[in-house]
Amino acid sequence: MSFSVDQVKHLYDFQSHYLNRRGYQYHYLDEGQGAPLVMLHGNPSWSFMYRELVRAFRDTHRTVVPDHMGCGLSDKPPSGAYHYTLEERVADLEALMDERGIHSNITLIMHDWGGAIGMTYAARHPSRIGRLIVLNTAAFLLPPGKSLHWSLSLCRNSRVVQFFILRFNAFARMAGYWGCRQPMPREIRRAYRAPYDSWQNRIATLRFVQDIPLTSTDHSYGLLQQTQENLYRFRQTPMLICWGERDFIFDGDFLREWIRRFPKAQVHRFPGAGHYVLEELPATIVPLIRDFLATHS
Repeated sequence: MSFSVDQVKHLYDFQSHYLNRRGYQYHYLDEGQGAPLVMLHGNPSWSFMYRELVRAFRDTHRTVVPDHMGCGLSDKPPSGAYHYTLEERVADLEALMDERGIHSNITLIMHDWGGAIGMTYAARHPSRIGRLIVLNTAAFLLPPGKSLHWSLSLCRNSRVVQFFILRFNAFARMAGYWGCRQPMPREIRRAYRAPYDSWQNRIATLRFVQDIPLTSTDHSYGLLQQTQENLYRFRQTPMLICWGERDFIFDGDFLREWIRRFPKAQVHRFPGAGHYVLEELPATIVPLIRDFLATHS
C-alpha cells in the first residue's frame, strides 16, 4: 500500500498543495500570511521535519515547505523521467517560488541537502533573500582536507549497500536511529520513513547520495562550485546557525567553514544534539528563530 498522509495526520495536520512539474506532482505546504519562511529539507527527510516551525510561525509568517521530488508527498518518478540532480531540484524550487509569487524578503531555512538547494537558488536570486537560517547543512564543496564519510562512500560505491537502500529502506532506517543523539520516538521514526515504503519510492534516498559532488567529473560539481563562489554575496545577510555538534556527517569541519565564510553569523552550538537538531530541540530553537526574525525584520 502506498504512503498516505492519513497515516501521519495526527502529527502532520496541514493542507497539501501540488505543483505540476513535467507531469509529476511536487508537493508543498503554504500556510499563513506575512514575510515568507521557505524551509528546505534534506535526505532522507521530508516536510514533516518542519512541522513544529510551521505551527510556531504560520500565525505571523507565510510558511512554505516543499517536498523535494521523490520525497515525502511528492511523486516518485523513475530516474529516466527525472534526473535527481541539484540542478533539477533548484529548478523545482524556482518554479514553486514563481508560481506562488514569492520574490522578496525570503528567509531560507535549510537542513542537509536543503543548504545546497537553497543557496544555489539564493545565488541566482540574491535580491530575493532577506535572512538565512542554517541547520546542519552545507552549501559548498567538501572543506579542504575533508573526505566523504565512509558510510556515504559505501552508499555511493557499494552495489550491496545500494541494494539494501532500495530493498529494505536502509538509509532512512539508519538515519532515524543515528540522526539524533536522544533516540527518536518510534512513532516519529516511522513517520520519517513512511513515504519511502517501496523499492520504487526509495530512489531519491539513493540518488541524493550519488549526486554529492566530490570531483569535477561529478554532475553537480560545477553548479555547487559556482554557488560556493557566490556565497560572499551574503556576508552581510543576517544569518542564524543552529548546529547539533554530534552530527558525524555534517561535523565541526562544516560548521567552521560556515563561520569562516560568514563571520557575522549568530551561532548556537548544541553539544548534545545530532543531525536532526530541530527534531531534538524544537523548544530551544523556535525561540531563537523568533528572536532572530524579530531582530532582523
